[in-house]
Amino acid sequence: MNIDFEAMAVLEEESQNESLGVFGSSGAGVVTGERRESGKRGRRPGRKAQLDKQDMKAKLVATPERSRQSARECRARKKLRYQYLEELVADRERSVLALRKELDKYYKWNLELDQGRMPEGLDQLLQEMGVVKEEVKI
Repeated sequence: MNIDFEAMAVLEEESQNESLGVFGSSGAGVVTGERRESGKRGRRPGRKAQLDKQDMKAKLVATPERSRQSARECRARKKLRYQYLEELVADRERSVLALRKELDKYYKWNLELDQGRMPEGLDQLLQEMGVVKEEVKI
């Protein structure tokens, strides 16, 4: 009989599981050769809370009102979200306009420099940036 090492390991493990039970010898509950049925998921029949007829009628009456309230809250959230997005777009548009204005100013300065003239405000900008230092007059 030719069995490789891995197959022997599997067979030994299965035989140990059968002798110890499925869940090992951890001491949790009674160990038998059969599987335990605990740990099932999902609903179990007969476990549902019993609602009498009055509770069911009250729930049915309250359901449309809860639906209306939920719809009102949803519309309010949607309105706030759109307001936020509109403000965000308006801020971006203002910043785009400011940048376009600045770009236009630099473009005009470039044209004046090409013609050999010194544009207004360029000296002040260069001093603010620290490129040109003011001459100290004594």
